[in-house]
Amino acid sequence: MTFMPRAHRAVLVPATGFALVAALLSGCDSGSSADGATKSDTSGAHSQHAPEATVTVEVEEDRFSPADITISAGDTVAWHFDGDLPHGVQGIGDKAMGINSPLFEVGDWSHTFTAPGEYRYLCPIHPDMRGTITVEKT
Repeated sequence: MTFMPRAHRAVLVPATGFALVAALLSGCDSGSSADGATKSDTSGAHSQHAPEATVTVEVEEDRFSPADITISAGDTVAWHFDGDLPHGVQGIGDKAMGINSPLFEVGDWSHTFTAPGEYRYLCPIHPDMRGTITVEKT
């Protein structure tokens, strides 16, 4: 026999017919109907929103294009690198700490923005290359 703590042993005691009928008739609502189907929330607490989108920023020889964009929370920004010089994406300030790509000459890197706010970024090699992502609440 496997050792089982005393508190868990009580759970293994089978319910009597009376206890089972009382539980069924008492109106306990566990979120499921008698046939096991889960009830859906019709209170409107969960709002429907548009599916998440991906916006592409082209990383050109000396700039991000477009440099300033506005997206919705949950959207993704993809940076497309295709040039002769290495570039990267690095967030500016505490809010943009998670924005930190490797350096690329050719390649893609993306970041999904979940919280509304303004996120500033630059190229760590060319600090005059800057951009801003404004994330709006969905």
